Amino acid sequence: MAFGTQDEPDEVMNEINMTPLVDVMLVLLIIFIITIPVMKHSVNIDLPRATTQAQDVKPETILLSVDAAGDYFWNANKIAEADLEPMLKAEAAKEPQPELHIRGDKAVRYERVAQAMAAAQASGVRKIGFITEPKAVN
Repeated sequence: MAFGTQDEPDEVMNEINMTPLVDVMLVLLIIFIITIPVMKHSVNIDLPRATTQAQDVKPETILLSVDAAGDYFWNANKIAEADLEPMLKAEAAKEPQPELHIRGDKAVRYERVAQAMAAAQASGVRKIGFITEPKAVN
């Protein structure tokens, strides 16, 4: 029982079926028709301009140490307590403002470190850090 009208069953078909090719082309055409107008609409953005200038230099660091006796040391130079706040005010007025690193001895009363922090805050110093030593690992 044969369903086709071919005369010989072993005969090779020499024609290309164009229907699937035309279907694919029509689908691609529809996709392009839909996406091209979407791609043309853009958002206007004011982008920043790049410069070739060097980056800002990192501000200097001031090391304020408090030893076990409660004396203050400004970058390893001993200073009087009365000189601490005027020196901090002078440094706070600089631009860029230097960072203040406070290093307190383990045996010093916390009150002396707190007085240094209060003087720095009253002087207008914005960046204050603490220096600690890591525990020794046995």
